[in-house]
Amino acid sequence: MKALCAFVTGLNRVLFVIAAAIIFAVVPMLLYEVVARYAFNAPTVWAMEASTLVFGPHFMLAGPYLLHLHGHVSVDILSERVKGAPRKALEVFTYAVVAIFAAVFAMVSWPLAVNAYALGETSFSAWNPPIWWLKFVVPFAFAMLFAQALVEAISALSGQSDEEARP
Repeated sequence: MKALCAFVTGLNRVLFVIAAAIIFAVVPMLLYEVVARYAFNAPTVWAMEASTLVFGPHFMLAGPYLLHLHGHVSVDILSERVKGAPRKALEVFTYAVVAIFAAVFAMVSWPLAVNAYALGETSFSAWNPPIWWLKFVVPFAFAMLFAQALVEAISALSGQSDEEARP
């Protein structure tokens, strides 16, 4: 079980690094667009849309590892005041809610991605790139969030500290 938890967290860490690297593609695209538009009065039809399409996977793929890092916004009014077993129960409950949320979103978004693939969905813009493949990022990211929430619940139940849990 420990190896599976380490694998899920490790995979989410790799996805996190990939998501962080994606931003390095967005900056040159937007810079090119700004220079082309304002210096040469020749705006592109693709740069703004491409950067928008890249931002989705950037945020979706970073989410599961952020759960591990406790990087999501949380309201800890109650959790900071309780200690011991009640705090552990509250953590496990929180991760269970996240897991259920992620599982529902993964299940609901999967048929939408398959439908987009079947239709060969495009953006319907002047550039009109295929976007069906981006739709598969959503169920994948939520499946990974589900897996990471389970890992965090297992870690909370086993009493593993944050320092031990982080690779």
